[in-house]
Amino acid sequence: MTKWAIAIAIALLASGCEREARRFDVPAKNQTPAETAPRMSSNQPAIAQQGNVRAPLRSESPYDENAYAVNQGKRLYRWYNCNGCHSMGGGGIGPALMDSQWKYGGDPASIFDSIMRGRPEGMPSFGGHIPEDQVWQIVAYVRSMGGQLRKDVAPSRADTLYPGNPENARPKEAQVPQKAETPVPGARP
Repeated sequence: MTKWAIAIAIALLASGCEREARRFDVPAKNQTPAETAPRMSSNQPAIAQQGNVRAPLRSESPYDENAYAVNQGKRLYRWYNCNGCHSMGGGGIGPALMDSQWKYGGDPASIFDSIMRGRPEGMPSFGGHIPEDQVWQIVAYVRSMGGQLRKDVAPSRADTLYPGNPENARPKEAQVPQKAETPVPGARP
């Protein structure tokens, strides 16, 4: 009995270690070594970059199981002003990131590709502006907004998002009848 309890405790600790692992020296390497993919958008933030960008090697995010990296992706999402177009995932100028309808694909490789190469209808090309490792962290965070990651890995929502039903989706409250005004003695009608 005690051996089983110890084995289960060790297994839980080992699985928890990956969830909170912080990789400061080994960036994720899931992209091509050379910049071979052409940009799909001429829109670029800050100084325009020329040439090609790196493409994903495999359609898996190296940070989907890592809560720390997903939180870093949340921070970077704001730093690079992704919320300027996509808001907090609900969409704005850019498409919503919280639903399941993705024009260019919602898998990790497609999201990485959209960020790095841009898209013809408005999405700027961030290749050369954001390091690939940080792009993979943003990919993990974007996937968490759509519920594609485990709940214990996804970051908590910002205070600005209301977790309940939107106001327009709530049932109307019953109308409370107004009391008739009682006349004040001596007042003009």
